Parts: sequence; C-alpha cells; structure tokens
Amino acid sequence: MQKRTPLWLSHHYPGDYDRCIRFGDTHLCRRCTVLYPVVFATMFAALAGFRWAGSADPWLLWLLPVPVVIEWWGEQLGLCRYSAPRSVVLTLVCAPAVGVGLARYMQDPTDGLFWSVVCTYAVVCAAPVFIGRRARTTPPATPGSSPRRAAGRAR
Repeated sequence: MQKRTPLWLSHHYPGDYDRCIRFGDTHLCRRCTVLYPVVFATMFAALAGFRWAGSADPWLLWLLPVPVVIEWWGEQLGLCRYSAPRSVVLTLVCAPAVGVGLARYMQDPTDGLFWSVVCTYAVVCAAPVFIGRRARTTPPATPGSSPRRAAGRAR
C-alpha cells in the first residue's frame, strides 16, 4: 500500500498521483502548484495597480475560466483523459482571472462580480460530478428493457 501525501499538499489519492508533481516522497497537485503562485502574483500586482483595465473585468473574469471548466466537464464525464500539459496551459489561462477576482474581493468583500463568478462556476463545476456519479451507478439497460425500468431496479 502506497503512503498517502497529506491532504494539505495534495488532494489526490494515490490512484491519481499522475496529476501531481513529486518532490521526494511528497506529491503536490500539479494544477495547484501552477495555479496558486500565478493567482497570488496577479492578485498582488492588481492590488498594486498593475492590471488590465477594470472595464475588462466582467469579460475576463467570466471568460478566462471557461477552458478549464470545459476540461473539467470532459474529464468528469469521461469524454477526455487527463493531460498534464493541457492542465498546465489551461491553468495559466485561468489563473489571472482568479487573481484579479481575489483582488476585487480584497478591496470589497461584497463585490457582486466576484461572487457571481464564484457561485456560478461552483454550481457549473459541481454538476458533472453528480452527473458522472449518477451515470456510473445506474446499471446498463438489458436488451428488451427500458433505461427507466433498469434505473428503477437499481433503487
């Protein structure tokens, strides 16, 4: 049995350590290793006044995360396999939006744009987890039976 890295360093189980960078015996989530330094650098730069025009925030905070969300849906629904290079590139696209969003939150914890983006993407990203879980637990229909009856037998 493989020793598990503490949760605060990697939220992945040993079966998903391909999503991690390894330092000795410690596994660090690859996406988080890329995401957080870029997010915090962007946040501090934005707080210091080095950022894109504020009028671009509604567009960029909503659109830059879209590729990561599409990837998330694809992986959760089994439509695509994990790819480390794709994960890193898409994280680099998304991270500045997260950083600027956090800067907006730091300046105004009630910022409507920040909270609308966070809440919307939380729901949008939770959906494929539940859809995928339901699809994995619903038994396949047998020949001559309807999917509804097969799902009813599983209850």
